[in-house]
Amino acid sequence: MAPTPCTLPLVEVGVTELDRDCLPAAGAVFDQLLTLHPRRVIIDLSRCRHIDAAAIGLLLEVHRRLTRADGVLTVRDPNPRIARILHNARLDRVLQIVTTPPSCAPVPPTEGHQPDSAQSALVAHGRASVQGPH
Repeated sequence: MAPTPCTLPLVEVGVTELDRDCLPAAGAVFDQLLTLHPRRVIIDLSRCRHIDAAAIGLLLEVHRRLTRADGVLTVRDPNPRIARILHNARLDRVLQIVTTPPSCAPVPPTEGHQPDSAQSALVAHGRASVQGPH
Protein backbone atom coordinates (compact mmCIF):
# COMPACT_ATOMS: atom_id res chain seq x y z
CA MET A 1 0.00 0.00 0.00
CA ALA A 2 1.40 3.40 -1.00
CA PRO A 3 1.96 6.02 1.73
CA THR A 4 -0.58 8.82 2.06
CA PRO A 5 0.58 11.85 0.05
CA CYS A 6 1.83 14.82 2.02
CA THR A 7 -0.60 17.63 2.62
CA LEU A 8 2.00 20.08 3.99
CA PRO A 9 5.63 20.47 3.00
CA LEU A 10 6.78 21.65 6.43
CA VAL A 11 5.52 21.68 10.01
CA GLU A 12 7.51 23.48 12.71
CA VAL A 13 6.99 22.81 16.41
CA GLY A 14 8.43 25.04 19.12
CA VAL A 15 8.97 23.06 22.32
CA THR A 16 9.55 24.73 25.69
CA GLU A 17 9.36 21.59 27.83
CA LEU A 18 9.72 17.95 26.92
CA ASP A 19 9.70 15.47 29.78
CA ARG A 20 7.56 12.75 31.37
CA ASP A 21 5.16 15.26 32.97
CA CYS A 22 4.14 16.83 29.66
CA LEU A 23 4.45 13.66 27.58
CA PRO A 24 0.69 12.93 27.26
CA ALA A 25 -0.04 16.45 25.99
CA ALA A 26 3.05 16.51 23.76
CA GLY A 27 2.17 13.08 22.37
CA ALA A 28 -1.34 14.31 21.55
CA VAL A 29 0.10 17.35 19.72
CA PHE A 30 2.42 15.12 17.68
CA ASP A 31 -0.44 12.72 16.91
CA GLN A 32 -2.45 15.69 15.56
CA LEU A 33 0.54 17.01 13.67
CA LEU A 34 1.18 13.66 11.97
CA THR A 35 -2.40 13.53 10.67
CA LEU A 36 -1.39 16.47 8.44
CA HIS A 37 1.01 14.10 6.61
CA PRO A 38 3.90 16.55 6.55
CA ARG A 39 6.93 15.97 4.34
CA ARG A 40 9.20 17.48 6.99
CA VAL A 41 8.80 18.22 10.71
CA ILE A 42 11.18 20.55 12.52
CA ILE A 43 11.19 20.45 16.31
CA ASP A 44 12.70 23.70 17.59
CA LEU A 45 14.34 23.08 20.97
CA SER A 46 15.90 26.55 21.28
CA ARG A 47 13.61 27.45 24.20
CA CYS A 48 13.58 23.97 25.77
CA ARG A 49 15.54 23.66 29.01
CA HIS A 50 14.89 20.02 29.93
CA ILE A 51 14.56 16.71 28.15
CA ASP A 52 14.42 13.21 29.64
CA ALA A 53 14.38 9.57 28.54
CA ALA A 54 10.61 9.62 27.97
CA ALA A 55 11.03 12.60 25.62
CA ILE A 56 13.78 10.79 23.73
CA GLY A 57 11.37 7.89 23.27
CA LEU A 58 8.75 10.29 21.91
CA LEU A 59 11.23 11.82 19.45
CA LEU A 60 12.17 8.35 18.22
CA GLU A 61 8.49 7.40 17.83
CA VAL A 62 7.76 10.56 15.82
CA HIS A 63 10.85 9.85 13.69
CA ARG A 64 9.72 6.25 13.09
CA ARG A 65 6.20 7.31 12.09
CA LEU A 66 7.48 10.03 9.76
CA THR A 67 10.00 7.71 8.15
CA ARG A 68 7.26 5.19 7.40
CA ALA A 69 5.35 7.96 5.64
CA ASP A 70 8.46 9.12 3.70
CA GLY A 71 8.82 12.19 5.96
CA VAL A 72 11.84 13.61 7.78
CA LEU A 73 12.22 14.78 11.38
CA THR A 74 14.77 17.49 12.18
CA VAL A 75 15.65 18.72 15.66
CA ARG A 76 16.75 22.35 15.58
CA ASP A 77 18.83 24.43 17.99
CA PRO A 78 19.08 22.32 21.15
CA ASN A 79 21.05 24.13 23.86
CA PRO A 80 24.49 22.63 24.60
CA ARG A 81 23.22 20.54 27.53
CA ILE A 82 20.36 19.03 25.52
CA ALA A 83 22.65 18.53 22.50
CA ARG A 84 24.98 16.54 24.78
CA ILE A 85 22.04 14.42 26.03
CA LEU A 86 20.94 13.75 22.45
CA HIS A 87 24.52 12.86 21.50
CA ASN A 88 24.94 10.53 24.50
CA ALA A 89 21.67 8.82 23.55
CA ARG A 90 23.09 8.56 19.99
CA LEU A 91 20.11 10.38 18.54
CA ASP A 92 22.51 12.42 16.44
CA ARG A 93 23.12 9.20 14.50
CA VAL A 94 19.38 8.72 13.85
CA LEU A 95 17.90 12.22 13.65
CA GLN A 96 18.94 15.32 11.79
CA ILE A 97 20.08 17.75 14.49
CA VAL A 98 20.89 21.23 13.20
CA THR A 99 21.97 24.55 14.63
CA THR A 100 20.83 27.74 12.96
CA PRO A 101 23.09 30.78 12.81
CA PRO A 102 21.74 33.58 15.08
CA SER A 103 20.72 35.76 12.12
CA CYS A 104 18.53 32.92 10.79
CA ALA A 105 16.97 31.87 14.09
CA PRO A 106 13.17 32.11 14.34
CA VAL A 107 11.70 35.06 16.20
CA PRO A 108 10.51 34.00 19.68
CA PRO A 109 6.83 34.50 20.58
CA THR A 110 5.78 37.83 21.99
CA GLU A 111 6.32 38.10 25.75
CA GLY A 112 3.21 37.19 27.69
CA HIS A 113 1.57 35.46 24.71
CA GLN A 114 -0.48 32.48 25.82
CA PRO A 115 -2.29 30.17 23.43
CA ASP A 116 -6.07 29.92 23.80
CA SER A 117 -5.82 26.23 24.74
CA ALA A 118 -3.23 23.66 25.74
CA GLN A 119 -2.86 22.80 22.07
CA SER A 120 -3.09 25.44 19.38
CA ALA A 121 -2.17 25.33 15.74
CA LEU A 122 -1.66 27.97 13.09
CA VAL A 123 -1.59 26.90 9.47
CA ALA A 124 -0.71 29.37 6.73
CA HIS A 125 1.01 29.26 3.35
CA GLY A 126 1.64 25.52 3.54
CA ARG A 127 3.44 25.77 6.88
CA ALA A 128 2.10 24.86 10.29
CA SER A 129 3.26 25.81 13.74
CA VAL A 130 1.97 23.82 16.66
CA GLN A 131 2.49 24.90 20.24
CA GLY A 132 1.93 22.47 23.04
CA PRO A 133 1.16 23.22 26.68
CA HIS A 134 3.15 25.92 28.47
